[in-house]
Amino acid sequence: MAGHLLIIGGSIFIFMGAGHGLLCIIDVFHPAQFAPIDDSVRLAMKSTGVRFARGRTNMWDAWLGFNISHGLGMLIFGAVAVWLGLNLEHAEAAGSALLIPVVIGLVYFCLAVRFWFYAPVVGFAVATACFLGAWCTY
Repeated sequence: MAGHLLIIGGSIFIFMGAGHGLLCIIDVFHPAQFAPIDDSVRLAMKSTGVRFARGRTNMWDAWLGFNISHGLGMLIFGAVAVWLGLNLEHAEAAGSALLIPVVIGLVYFCLAVRFWFYAPVVGFAVATACFLGAWCTY
């Protein structure tokens, strides 16, 4: 049962991460999904450098890069959770290690509640519940 729950929770992260990354990559060529509603804001982002980068990038490119890497991180985390679910019977000390997906899921859930919108909140809540269930049933 624990393995199946890890696979389900990880698959949710894979789906959400892949979708997030794909939409951001599309925005590189045709800004639509992660672009501000008011296009003048996007244009201002394109014309404004990032202080930390000392002008080597603009805020719009940094915004897209951050979002693409965020999606990639979710996808990789989901893949690791699925891998763990598929190989749970071979994992040593899996009980305490199963707390890691729970904690990471909770962090994503809290970020979604505070900064994002309802779809990620629901997705992260379900995935985290699966991770918690995997930990409890292992």
